[in-house]
Amino acid sequence: MNTDTHPAAISAASREDVLKRYASGWTQGALQVAGLVLIVLIAAWYVGLLDGSVLLDGLPSIGTLMAESFPPDFSNALSWWGPLLDTLAMSIAGTAIAVIFSLGLAFLAARNTSPHPVVFHVTRTLLNALRSVPELIMGIIFVAAVGFGALPGVLALGLHSIGMVGKFFAEAIEHVDEAPVEAARAAGATPLQVLWHAVLPQVTPQFADVAIYRWEYNFRASTVMGMVGAGGIGFELMGSLRIMQYQEVSAILLVILLMVTIVDGISGHLRKRFK
Repeated sequence: MNTDTHPAAISAASREDVLKRYASGWTQGALQVAGLVLIVLIAAWYVGLLDGSVLLDGLPSIGTLMAESFPPDFSNALSWWGPLLDTLAMSIAGTAIAVIFSLGLAFLAARNTSPHPVVFHVTRTLLNALRSVPELIMGIIFVAAVGFGALPGVLALGLHSIGMVGKFFAEAIEHVDEAPVEAARAAGATPLQVLWHAVLPQVTPQFADVAIYRWEYNFRASTVMGMVGAGGIGFELMGSLRIMQYQEVSAILLVILLMVTIVDGISGHLRKRFK
C-alpha cells in the first residue's frame, strides 16, 4: 500500500504544515515587534528620554514648582467665568462649523458617492491640507488677521476640524450597506434621493458620534488657543504663567479639569441618546 495516500500520513503531513505556517507567522510577527521596539528606543534616545541624569537633575525643579503651586489660589475665580464661557462657546461654534461644511465635503470625498474621480481627489486633498496645519498655527494666523478674541479661535478650530470630521464622515459613507442603495436606484430614485433615503440614514449615528467626540476635543483645544491670544481660559492661564503666579495657575488647571470632566459627562450622555 502506498503510505503517501494513507489518511494517517496525510493527517500528519497536514499537522506539520500547520505547525510550520504557525512558526513562520510567529517568527515574522516577532521580527515586526522587535523592529517597532527598536524604532521606539532610537526615538527615545534621540530626544534624550533615556538620559537618566538629565531626568534626575530636573526632579528638584519639578518638586519646587509643585510646591509653589499649592495651595491653589481661587481668589480671582469670579473673573474666570467669562473666559470659561468663551472657551465653551468656541468649542461649540467651531464644531458646528466643522459639521456643517463636512456634511457636503464628505459625500464628495467618499469613493461611492463622489460624482467624479477628480472631485474625489481634489476634496481629499483639501481635507488633508486642512488637518495637516495644527489649530494652534491657524490660531496665530487668524489672530494676526482678525485680532484678539474668541473669533480667531473659532475659525482655527472650525477649519482644522473640517479636515478631521470630513475624513471620518467620508469613511463612514464608504462603509454603508450597498443593498439599500441598490434598492433605491432600482426604484428610480435620483442620486440626491439615494443619498437622502439610502445613505444618510445609515451614517447618521456615526456622524453624531464623530461630532460629539470632536466637540470634546475642541473644548480641550480651545484652552490652548487662548495661549496665542484667541481668548478663553487659556488666555488667563498664560497671563498667570507670565507673572509666575503658580498658585493661580494650579487653580485654573483644576477649573479646566472640572470643565473637561463635565463636558465628557455631557458628551457621554449625548452618545447614548444617539445610539
